Amino acid sequence: MIRSYLLLLFCVTLWGSNFVFGSMLVKEFPPLFLADVRLMFTSLFLLCYAWITKKFVKIKPREWGLLVLLGLIGTLANQTAYFNGLLTTDATTASLILSMAPIVTAILASLFLKEQFTNRMKIGSALALLGTFCVVGIGAGLTISKGVMLILIAMVTFSSSMIIIRKLTETMHPFISTVYSTTVGTIFLTPAAFLTLDRTSVISHEFWAWAMLILTAIFMQGICGLVWNQQLQVVGTGKAAIFLNLQPFVAMLVGFLLLGSQVTAIQVGGSLLIVTGVIVATVRSRKASTRQTELLAERTKSM
Repeated sequence: MIRSYLLLLFCVTLWGSNFVFGSMLVKEFPPLFLADVRLMFTSLFLLCYAWITKKFVKIKPREWGLLVLLGLIGTLANQTAYFNGLLTTDATTASLILSMAPIVTAILASLFLKEQFTNRMKIGSALALLGTFCVVGIGAGLTISKGVMLILIAMVTFSSSMIIIRKLTETMHPFISTVYSTTVGTIFLTPAAFLTLDRTSVISHEFWAWAMLILTAIFMQGICGLVWNQQLQVVGTGKAAIFLNLQPFVAMLVGFLLLGSQVTAIQVGGSLLIVTGVIVATVRSRKASTRQTELLAERTKSM
């Protein structure tokens, strides 16, 4: 059991660090080019794993429609907003905004999937919104920058993709749906990424930058997702979900250590409110919690 906890902590540490590494990489590559190349390596890894484990299935017409929609919203729109947002938004603030995703997903589920939005969820949402205001509002002097708006869009598109993938996984396993949706999303993103390149675009020739790009794609977006899903079977999804809430703290710590990012009292207080709100809003029965965490883990790999 301790080994499983350490593996879960390892995954969350890498996912939290991904915000910092993303902030470093957008200074070396054009945002869409960066997102596209990372997804190419992630897709290649997932396709190879699915082929080796013989998990491919035939896609039905309805599933094709959802995969296309998921590729447009969950990959093209999400990755465009995310990496462009990281150009001007620090990793800590980005991670805190994105930690609101479970609550926004619950709200969207109540609107489009007719799921119940309980009083517990309303209280948790209020706490998390207050925490976000502390970080983004008070911490930024009551100004909302373009970067923050883009990260907010990334968070909403991420939550929207969760709703789409819930419909998709009614007939398709979460893992193979992630493989297909990531691949379809990469196909959509590739022409957009190369159309944004021009003579002024700077693509790094540094070995460390390309190594970081490839390794983060394979380890953080590929291997960690597989390890996480395996450990869910050992520790249970309820306990595993608690680890996901550590991502903002990891982003703060890694940002401070690698980038010298300042961690303010407002950010710490806001992050505590956000995490508390998410926990209050998303604590459910074991069966419901299991489904939510499996889908969240699958989509987290693509960020």
